[in-house]
Amino acid sequence: DRVRQIRPEYRGVDPADRVVYEPGVCSQWDLWFPDYRIPVGHSQLAILPVLVMTLAYSRYRAAVMIPSRQGGDILAGMWLLLAQIGAVTHKLVWDRESAIGGKGTPTALAAGFVGTLGTRLELAPPRDPEYKGMVERNNRFFETSFLPGRIFESPEDFNTQFRWWLGEHANTRIVRSIGDRRPADVLEMDVAAMTALPPAAPHVGLTHRVRLGRDYYVRVAGNDYSVHPSVIGRFVDITADLSDVVIRCGDVTVADHHRSWANHVTIADPQHVRAAKELRRNYRMQDLNIAAGNAARVRAHLDGHQVPMRALPDYDDLYGVNFTTTTDLESHN
Repeated sequence: DRVRQIRPEYRGVDPADRVVYEPGVCSQWDLWFPDYRIPVGHSQLAILPVLVMTLAYSRYRAAVMIPSRQGGDILAGMWLLLAQIGAVTHKLVWDRESAIGGKGTPTALAAGFVGTLGTRLELAPPRDPEYKGMVERNNRFFETSFLPGRIFESPEDFNTQFRWWLGEHANTRIVRSIGDRRPADVLEMDVAAMTALPPAAPHVGLTHRVRLGRDYYVRVAGNDYSVHPSVIGRFVDITADLSDVVIRCGDVTVADHHRSWANHVTIADPQHVRAAKELRRNYRMQDLNIAAGNAARVRAHLDGHQVPMRALPDYDDLYGVNFTTTTDLESHN
C-alpha cells in the first residue's frame, strides 16, 4: 500500500505534444462495441463490433458494423469505408488489435492489404490509447450522443441509422480545432491530398479451401452452408465478405448464400437438398443394378456430361481374372 502511494512521485512526467495534421496524411481506426444487443436472426442477439474511421485533418467520421473482429472482416470494413471516401490516407493508425498487429508488427493479412493500397500501417505503442485519442474520443461521443434511446432491428438497420446520423449531425457540427469549420466542408480538401484507390480491390474477407465431404456443408464463421453435392470429394474455395458467402469449385460457382451473422446455424439451399436426394436415390438404384448384374452405373460430371463407372466384373475380364468357384465369387463380391 505504501509503494502504491509513493509510486507516482517516482514515475516521472510524460508530456504529450500537440500534433498538427496535414491534409491526406493520417486516418485513425478503432473498434467500438456498442452496449446494445443487435438481433441477428434465428432468435439470437449479439453485441457486434463497429469499425470506426476518423480522418485526422478534417475530423470526418465514418463507421460500419461488422460481423466479427476477425482480420478478414475488419479489412473488408476498412475497404468499404475507404471506397466510400474514394481515396486512402498516407498512413493508417491502429492500436494493437490482435487481427491487425497484436504482437507489435502487422499481420500478414494486414501487410498485404496496406501493400495493395500503397499506404503504410502504423501501430500505436502498447497501453497508450492517447496515441489515437481522436478516434477514442469519437467512440465516447457515439456512446453518449447516438446510442441512447435508439432501437435497432438488425445490423443493416444499425448501419442505416448510423450512416444517416453521421452525415446529418456528427459531420456537420462546427469543430474548433479545424478553424470553426464543419468536417463535411473540409473533407474535399482532405481527399484531394490522399492517394487514389488501387485499380483492383485488395484481398479482404474470410477465405478458406476445403475438400467437400459427404454431408456437402462447409463451415464459415461458426455457421454451416450447403454446397451442390455434385462436387463431393473435390476441393472448393470459400470466400465470405460482410454480406455473402460464395463457394467455387474451379471456375464454377457451386453455392451462393447470404451470410448469417448468427452462430451455430445451418443454411441450406433447397436446390442442393433436392440434388442430394436425387443423387442418393440414383446411388442406391445403381447399387441394386450392380448387385443384379445389370449395366455399369453412370454419374454426372460437374459440367453435365455423363461419366461411366464400370462394374467390377469388367475389370476382372480386363486383367484376365476368372472366378471358377462360387466361394471365390462370393468372396470377391
